[in-house]
Amino acid sequence: MRLLASLGAEGFWRRTGAMLLKEFLQLRRDRVTFATMIMIPLIQLVLFGYAINTNPRDMPTAVLLQESSDVGRSILKAIENTRYFKVTHLVRDEAEFDHLLASGAVLFAIEVPAGFERALRRGDRPALLVAADATDPVASGSALAALGELVQTALLHDRAIPDSPTPAFEVRGHARYNPAGASQLNIVPGLLGTILTLTMLIFTALSVTREIERGTMESLLAMPITPLEIMLGKIAPYVLVGFLQAALILVAGVTLFGVPVVGNLTLLATLTTLFIATNLSFGYTFSTLAQNQLQAVQMSMMFFLPNLLLSGFLYPFAGMPVWAQWVGEFLPLTHFVRIVRAIMLKGSNLVDLHYDTLALAALMLVAMAIAVTRFRRTLD
Repeated sequence: MRLLASLGAEGFWRRTGAMLLKEFLQLRRDRVTFATMIMIPLIQLVLFGYAINTNPRDMPTAVLLQESSDVGRSILKAIENTRYFKVTHLVRDEAEFDHLLASGAVLFAIEVPAGFERALRRGDRPALLVAADATDPVASGSALAALGELVQTALLHDRAIPDSPTPAFEVRGHARYNPAGASQLNIVPGLLGTILTLTMLIFTALSVTREIERGTMESLLAMPITPLEIMLGKIAPYVLVGFLQAALILVAGVTLFGVPVVGNLTLLATLTTLFIATNLSFGYTFSTLAQNQLQAVQMSMMFFLPNLLLSGFLYPFAGMPVWAQWVGEFLPLTHFVRIVRAIMLKGSNLVDLHYDTLALAALMLVAMAIAVTRFRRTLD
């Protein structure tokens, strides 16, 4: 009995070891799965450790100087020294001032009104005007709070300003587009892009691999049809599905959360369709690269994670280091988050959004070109 038990135990460990070896060999052959297991934790570590910052600095700022004076330049230097602001544009009039805010080119706009220095020297306590893009209340809130210190330190070394127990000037901050700082107005438009990204990627990432696994790819290849026609035929139904999803999310955001739609609905629908097509093109590309449906889903998730973290949806885009912002510029969700927030909350037009629109179109064309090239190799 002991011998039989010993042989049984030995057989158990031998069979278990054989199965363990088989799984390691299979994992080594499935390089996509192995890379996903290694890369996702590394990506999360790098992004959360280095790229994510909830206290953004050096945010792009426009300045309108209604007068050129030493005091005005001293104040602007003090603003930059807070490290929250970085002057990127010197504007000539209020129209350019408003356009830069509406387009998202700057997050803050500062105006030094005419007669500011003269009023300051008379002790009239003039006002410095600061407009903030509050579509992202996290990014704007901390910077506006820092302006209180500015009043005390900006003119510390200017002896021409009379001493006074009260501050020499005041800062009038105006949070545009979301004066109450409601988080729903920031989150709901971003959710529209996030949900579409996830669903559109996965839907189309499975399209070609599903044909292969079901054995219907041979019939498809035998048909007199070009790779581009196959791709467009597979993508088109999901454009309609994505558009329906977008409509449902938009209606829910307006009715349940009170998110306004200030801009043009037709423009929003057109650019949402462009965004859907861009994500479908990326998903189709992944389906031509993957060997099975599992790999297609893994590739989609690898692409979705940077979109989620580096687009400005969850964390202020301006707070990320330069390298992370460069990566974000190559992600479709980054541009769509700007577009949907600008149209819904600011009422921006196509001229204001031309950069992000062109970026989405370019990303879509690149993904389509790669997908068609990869599928043509499958045909060969």
